[in-house]
Amino acid sequence: MPGVAAVLNASPSSDGKYPNAGPLMLARAGIRLVDAPGQGLFELLRDGHRVTIDGGAVEVAGEEVLRGRVLEEAELELALQEQRLRIDEALADFAENTVAHVRQETDLLTGSVDFPPTRASFRDRHVLIVVRGERHRRDLKALRAYIRDVRPLIVAVDGGADGVLEAGMKPDVILGDMDSASDAALACGAELIVHAYPDGRAPGCERLLEDGLPHTVVPAAGTSEDVAMLMAFEKGAALIVSVGAHFNLIEFLDRKRGGMSSTFLTRLRIGERLVDAKGVSRLYRPSGTLAPAGLFALAFAILLTILVITSPALNDVFLLVWLKIRIWLGI
Repeated sequence: MPGVAAVLNASPSSDGKYPNAGPLMLARAGIRLVDAPGQGLFELLRDGHRVTIDGGAVEVAGEEVLRGRVLEEAELELALQEQRLRIDEALADFAENTVAHVRQETDLLTGSVDFPPTRASFRDRHVLIVVRGERHRRDLKALRAYIRDVRPLIVAVDGGADGVLEAGMKPDVILGDMDSASDAALACGAELIVHAYPDGRAPGCERLLEDGLPHTVVPAAGTSEDVAMLMAFEKGAALIVSVGAHFNLIEFLDRKRGGMSSTFLTRLRIGERLVDAKGVSRLYRPSGTLAPAGLFALAFAILLTILVITSPALNDVFLLVWLKIRIWLGI
């Protein structure tokens, strides 16, 4: 299968506010990167179109349909250096926005979010919160032994439900605004909880109502990821293990998050009950299997056979026992 030849962006590849190495990686890999913001790229191009890119011109059936700007490697290297020099501005804006929104989302810290009753029992159980991200597949694979032995309650956040199904498992609960989970995931039998705005508006309910899927609603500030973790905590989970969640400042800036007030407050409330998947995979040791016992039994049988063969007395005893067994069985 041929590799990627070009990338057409309907929006600018980078807003310049934070060091974004992605465009430069594409250019260094020999992939042509064309920015064409504001030209209706998705309306002009359809699945199945055979596209020719000549410089920044995009042609379909020999006719130019739009013209973008090709981003060259030298230009991207210079832009990345300038962005790195301004990283302090991005960090300052991020911190100010976080502080500004902390007061608006204190419900997460005070525990005043009204969570609906759930069929799934969280009390004294390990809860696995799965968020679809860059590493959720790798994390789920690393946790396979832990999931098999501990059998945690699996709570998927929106599209994380598809990640759980791809890994050969089934989520017990799906929580989110229901915009990125597939129809198959929503119909898998998991308990559905729609994350609504604090004022009660829940656009995600419309999709579930159209499909006739039963669900409950939880109005709360913050992200669905934060609400899922807080729900597990409030309902008495013994340990909360996050898969694909965002833990450090770089990850938030990469996702163009302006702040992390809800995430900060949620982590502050949950405290030591929350651990990252990488921490669990490094510390957890699978329980013993029958393999060591089987090897021991095999070694013992071999040793006993050698002793019987080399010892006349034991050989006579073995023959006598075998004769009695034959008589008892009527052979």
